[in-house]
Amino acid sequence: MDGMFFDNGQVLVRTVTVGVLAYICLVAFLRLSGRRTLSKMNAFDLVVTVALGSTFATILLNKDVFLAQGALAMALLIGLQFIVTWTSVRVGWVRRLVTGEPALLFHHGQFLRSAMRAARVTEDEVRSAIRAAGIETVANVAAVVLETDGSFSVVREERSEGESSLARVGRPDAS
Repeated sequence: MDGMFFDNGQVLVRTVTVGVLAYICLVAFLRLSGRRTLSKMNAFDLVVTVALGSTFATILLNKDVFLAQGALAMALLIGLQFIVTWTSVRVGWVRRLVTGEPALLFHHGQFLRSAMRAARVTEDEVRSAIRAAGIETVANVAAVVLETDGSFSVVREERSEGESSLARVGRPDAS
């Protein structure tokens, strides 16, 4: 039981000091890199956010990791994420590699079974997304799309002029 709850004051002082300095470094890096760094636009962004949190926790709690090492690791993650997102905005194949493509799962009254299988999504999950959008009947749904960030977009059935929000979403056969 010795040392289970408290070892010595020096460990606590280190945790507070390193925690404050690492937090300041993280905030500074995030401000320099821009809002996209912590966005949840796709799975890649989520992985970077989780990795930053893990790195921060390691700096804070592992006495074998120095603040400079941890700050460098955070800067490296943010820098790599910046390079990948900068490139993906400019190069189509990099964008597709990093973010993937949205998947059309339901279109004008039909569940697109092959797309649902490929995305590993069940009919119940699509129906749940429709309910979450506040739509009672599937007849009032033009489409359900699994976005690149893993969220569902539900498009209401409407007859109107203008470009469809489904313009760049693949439309596989309704098998």
